Amino acid sequence: MIISIMNKIKHLKLNCLAIAFFAFSVNAVFAQIARRAETLKSPDGKLLISFNFSDLKHVSYAFTAYGKTLIGPSALGLDSLNQIGFIQASHRSVNTVWKPIWGKRTIVPDQFNEITIELKAYKIVARAYNNGFAIKYQLPAGSRRSRDLTQFNFSGDYTAWFYNGELHNIGPEKLTEVDGKRLPVMTVKADDHDYMAVHEADLEQGEPLILESKKGSKNFTIASKANAAWRVVMYGRTPGELVDSHMIELLSPPPAKNIDFSWVKPGVAVWDWRINGAKVDNFEYKMSLPSWKRMVDFAAQSSMRYLMLDADWYGPEFAEGSDPVKGGKVAQVHEIITYAKTKGIGIWLYINDVGGRKYPIEQTLKQYSDWGAAGIKYGFMIGDPEDKNIRTRLITELCAKYHLLCDFHDGPVHPYGQMRTWPNALAREYGPAQLDAHRVVAPKTFVTEVFVNMLAGPIDMNNGLADLTQAGRVDEPSPVPSTLVGEAARTLIMFSGVTVIPDIPENYKKHPEILEFYASEKMPWRESKTISGVIGEYISMARQSADGTWLVGAATNEEPRDLEIPLSFLSKGNYRATVIQDSKDSDYRTHKEGYTSKELNVTSGTKVRVKLAPGGGACIILKKTN
Repeated sequence: MIISIMNKIKHLKLNCLAIAFFAFSVNAVFAQIARRAETLKSPDGKLLISFNFSDLKHVSYAFTAYGKTLIGPSALGLDSLNQIGFIQASHRSVNTVWKPIWGKRTIVPDQFNEITIELKAYKIVARAYNNGFAIKYQLPAGSRRSRDLTQFNFSGDYTAWFYNGELHNIGPEKLTEVDGKRLPVMTVKADDHDYMAVHEADLEQGEPLILESKKGSKNFTIASKANAAWRVVMYGRTPGELVDSHMIELLSPPPAKNIDFSWVKPGVAVWDWRINGAKVDNFEYKMSLPSWKRMVDFAAQSSMRYLMLDADWYGPEFAEGSDPVKGGKVAQVHEIITYAKTKGIGIWLYINDVGGRKYPIEQTLKQYSDWGAAGIKYGFMIGDPEDKNIRTRLITELCAKYHLLCDFHDGPVHPYGQMRTWPNALAREYGPAQLDAHRVVAPKTFVTEVFVNMLAGPIDMNNGLADLTQAGRVDEPSPVPSTLVGEAARTLIMFSGVTVIPDIPENYKKHPEILEFYASEKMPWRESKTISGVIGEYISMARQSADGTWLVGAATNEEPRDLEIPLSFLSKGNYRATVIQDSKDSDYRTHKEGYTSKELNVTSGTKVRVKLAPGGGACIILKKTN
């Protein structure tokens, strides 16, 4: 009897323990599932990225800015690795600074919060900055990447603009109107206080980013093959905040510690391609030594840094027999490099993919370095985008090895932050240079591409013509859709490590105030600030030169415009302002070169009003007075 009662009590205890253990297990499972919703905030707490992977098969994220969800639940992951098998999530924070050799400013805050979500097959790494977020996938060594499932499922039918090769940008376009593939940068306006831009950073290898959407959808997927790059969403309360962002560079690694880049010097370059055929004072400019010497003399007198020699100096550029170290005018090139050194001017040499592949590229670049060249302009690279990226990285690295700057033209791979890893990579022709593409370029093109193309990095657009008719030019004697002041302003606004201006000295000397503006563009910039702007309409930009001079450039589309330029970016003290603006009869359609110039005494509290003609602009030089 007693034994029976004891057994019943023991059995009851076991059942209670089982029930308790079951309840604990269920709670642990639910806690684990609940824990599979991770969040990541920007350092200032204004941006939030939430991650959800509670069904064990799919990962998604959403993006909220200032309490408003701009990107709804959107897929993450890699196709063949969709059994995610969550292991753990870890967090870290970074708060430091980047001091670039050159860039938009001398000191760049590098502040972000990061989460690493470790899954069975791979890791998801995400960073939140105060001006956007980025996501990438890390695979174990030897693993093969499959289809990238990353989506951008926008919460509203926002307005977007896209890069479009050497044509005018696509857009403005409603998200639901997009039907097919689009190229980054993709700039998005959600409302008057929320702007985004989709791009990639640190593309080590693989196919460059391609986006895709179907008509009626607000969801964008990745149509390109998976790669190891960061998927980036830049954010700003104004479009100007996107322009001023450094996210793309910050997501790229710093240069290797054993490589010296102290020799890298950004600056303004004069150019021989557009001078060809111009006549003045019984002299006809050609792409040869007498003209090069005149250009070097002008560059030295005007405090500019370089002369860029373009195609055909080593023979017809597309002829396989044109030897890039022995052909054509190579003796004249030796002479101009030697002459330019006496004036403190560096010489860039053009080479295209025919000569670059027909002859050993490393030997060619070493030879240019031995001659004393400052850099190369590389044109017409062949291959698909993935091949181009591999070759571009190879040439950039070789140029760094031999202390050569580089500028890639003619449909290059989009910039993706390479200027941080390889500071010798000064520019790429990422868009329609207006001197070539006048058939598709209009004033609205410039004030669109600065909010789209330029977000990718430093680009070379060859603005700054002084004779807007291009009279007598051999290559393209067609008028340019701008005013004289607008052309000058565009050289400042367009961020680049080499600002290539295309006209002859005599044309610049006709306009001393504008020539002073060009001569004042001394890089590296100490500071940059987008003052105001509307995508496709206008932009105003301030940059502080290496010598402390502040410069302001403003440009407009086809509409005339009155702008108020607040000088609040100035430090305390008194300044003398030279204000250059279009004259009353200026108009890009009649190619008027008229402008007015006036002097003002100003302070940081001053607001300067300027008038911009259709297709025109304004320039301001600000120098501190004692």
